[in-house]
Amino acid sequence: MRAVAPAEGGPGRKDASEAAAPAQGSGQRDAFFDNAKYLAIVLVAMGHSWEPLRDGSRAASALYMVVYAFHMPAFIIISGYFSRSFDAGPGRIRRLITGLAVPYVVFETAYTLFTRWTDQEPDRPISLLDPLYLTWFLAALFIWRLTTPVWRHVRWPLPVALVIAMLATLSPSVGNDLDLQRTLQFLPYFVLGLCLKPEHFRLVRRRKVRILAVPVFAAAVVVAYWAVPRMTGAWFYHRDSAEELAAPSWSGPVMSLVIFGCSLVLVACFLSWVPGRRAWFTVLGAGTLYGYLLHGFVAQGSKFWGWYEPAWIHRPLGELVVTAVAAVVVTALCTPPVRRLFRWVMEPEMAWAFRRDARDQARERSAVRERTAVRE
Repeated sequence: MRAVAPAEGGPGRKDASEAAAPAQGSGQRDAFFDNAKYLAIVLVAMGHSWEPLRDGSRAASALYMVVYAFHMPAFIIISGYFSRSFDAGPGRIRRLITGLAVPYVVFETAYTLFTRWTDQEPDRPISLLDPLYLTWFLAALFIWRLTTPVWRHVRWPLPVALVIAMLATLSPSVGNDLDLQRTLQFLPYFVLGLCLKPEHFRLVRRRKVRILAVPVFAAAVVVAYWAVPRMTGAWFYHRDSAEELAAPSWSGPVMSLVIFGCSLVLVACFLSWVPGRRAWFTVLGAGTLYGYLLHGFVAQGSKFWGWYEPAWIHRPLGELVVTAVAAVVVTALCTPPVRRLFRWVMEPEMAWAFRRDARDQARERSAVRERTAVRE
């Protein structure tokens, strides 16, 4: 993969994670999932802002490792949960193309052109088969979503997905095409989401879990602080085989299981803290794909523009300022005005590109008959 930064994260929205599904059939969005997506995308932006701060700061590296242990799994689990109804019907396929494939092509091209300038690589090729920076999530979600009908018919979907992920760590030959290594290693989280039911989310939102989450997260930070000089955080990116990480082959499957277990615990703790009622940021949960894809230009440009060069930026106060700026920027990029400005590329209609579904035509004819009957 042509990685311009080692840290990567993922979003969600109606067409990307189906998290805009009606709550309890009421036609209203579930505030809990919108809140979770917004808070997770803020963590993604913060993680990217910490990337240049990790050298020389063990504390920043520890926080970075903890965040990357759960924010992508949380996104992917939610994406899987709202993909349960995917049946490969004409309407679903159309939304899959307009909501994932088209933004992937556009932003893969845009990031390549932008990083030609910021990375001083004027000859960097545009390759739709080799996801650049943040676009890997769109390609992976496209593949996962297409396999949904298969997982619904498998007797033991999660164990099978875990075996696939474990075997992927043994295969450096999987290659970079569509970032398949990462797609396979993150697959169990998506399949887990497909298997979850509403009551499972209610379980992690109990008061006991919220209280228990405090010492669990504290312990995770302590362990990460200890682990920083002893292991590479690249294990949490899930994009390399064990051999590519200079580790023995047997460690790949073992680390897959260990990280999967640790990530699930931290995801549960994170979700336990997500408010279930509407808040000022709930509306921003519908625009997390916008914040995700657009903030990458700021993250890449900030290093080129020298924002991290002042010495004070690498001190505690500077690190806090960087974190706050990242949160503000990604929040602004999730707002309705930004969504309206970029909807033509993020959520294109493209009616001209698809055959009309017979069911849509039948509904239109029925509506015409009803209007005619009313006039008569």
